[in-house]
Amino acid sequence: MQINENVIKSIIEEVIANLNNENGVAASSCAVEGDGRLVLTPVGNAEVGKRKDEVVIGVAPAFGLTQTKTITKIPHVDVLRELMAGIEEEGLKPRVVRVIKTSDVSLMAHHAATLSGSGIGIGIQSKGTTVIHQKDLVPLSNVELFPQAPLLDLNIYRAIGRNAAKYAKGESPNPVPTMNDQMARPKYQAIAALLHIKETEHVVLGAKSQDLKVEFK
Repeated sequence: MQINENVIKSIIEEVIANLNNENGVAASSCAVEGDGRLVLTPVGNAEVGKRKDEVVIGVAPAFGLTQTKTITKIPHVDVLRELMAGIEEEGLKPRVVRVIKTSDVSLMAHHAATLSGSGIGIGIQSKGTTVIHQKDLVPLSNVELFPQAPLLDLNIYRAIGRNAAKYAKGESPNPVPTMNDQMARPKYQAIAALLHIKETEHVVLGAKSQDLKVEFK
């Protein structure tokens, strides 16, 4: 299958532009309006929550900042809104933190779970790959994994939020149904690699995760 060269070119140009414009400012140190509809403002170091009715969403270092859409161009503002809405539909509270010390989605999700008062967390990379995790599991043994970001839509993200909340309540929901396309990996592999490189540029090893104030415009 032939990869769309124009898409790859546009991503490469965006990566170069962002690297040239960073001027040494870490992603965690400021709030940036990505597409004008989402503002994520750091409000302090993320600590372990005490509320049993919370689910922590751990977003990646570049999420909503230098990257504002998933690999299939779904705006981060809509993705985050749906994840939070799914949690709220189950009567629980979402808390959003930015994980800065890693860009690995399983490690982000596990870290989010260890910060969550309920012990359940969600990790999401900027390109859209998502994991539901539980704090007493090992990092690479998750509750639900959604590795094919090109096949995730807003309905699925909302369902991920709902399921995470159900796990937090001690329920055993059916896994979120997703599509499977064996050609998705070769079709998007080069783009995914570029987006991950772009994400990893914002990792700061050993950095504290940050609680975020979320504003939808």
